Amino acid sequence: MKRAIVIGLGIFGHNIARDLFESGFEVVAIDKNKEAIQKIRDYSTKAVLADGTDKEMMEELGIQEDDIAIISFGEDLAASTLITLHLRQLKVKSIIVKVPDEEHKLILEKIGATDVIIPEMDMARKIAKSIVSPNMMDYIPLSGDYIISEIAPPGSFLGKTIRELGLRARFHIEVIAVRDVISDNVQMVPQADFVIKDGEVLVVIGKEADIRKIK
Repeated sequence: MKRAIVIGLGIFGHNIARDLFESGFEVVAIDKNKEAIQKIRDYSTKAVLADGTDKEMMEELGIQEDDIAIISFGEDLAASTLITLHLRQLKVKSIIVKVPDEEHKLILEKIGATDVIIPEMDMARKIAKSIVSPNMMDYIPLSGDYIISEIAPPGSFLGKTIRELGLRARFHIEVIAVRDVISDNVQMVPQADFVIKDGEVLVVIGKEADIRKIK
């Protein structure tokens, strides 16, 4: 079973820990706030009342190389930096750190964090994209200008096959899956004769500008 070490249980850390636990992860949640620990007890494998910057405590927990560490200390750069350095010394391969801005991100990346996120900025970008392209539901950035995106098919797509839509020729995008929003069933790599129905979303890959053209 995969194990996640969540250090810092504010709103972000608490919800990450809870979601991972409910998804089947073994979760060790750490915070020096007693109330935060009490709130996470039912949604973690182990809830530890301790200072996350305490290296000896980390060693006692037996943190392994393959554990996923998530640090959520808001604007406390000193704490995030110290914990990241300790985790690097413990040879943890995956260290995810939440930061408030680009300056903090650059610093944490330089000292060895494998993934640094700015939730407010990421959410702002998603909201902006949903305004610019209302049918683009979610996306994953890839290299260059390419993304994988979930899009709600326009009414003109319904009742037509993927072959009839000609998305590769018209928009230079590929449909890699179709998801039924009610049952959440996913049809991977649908055939050309697959008919698009109401209540389904398309998972496509292509350049962001091309995907935006679908209205």
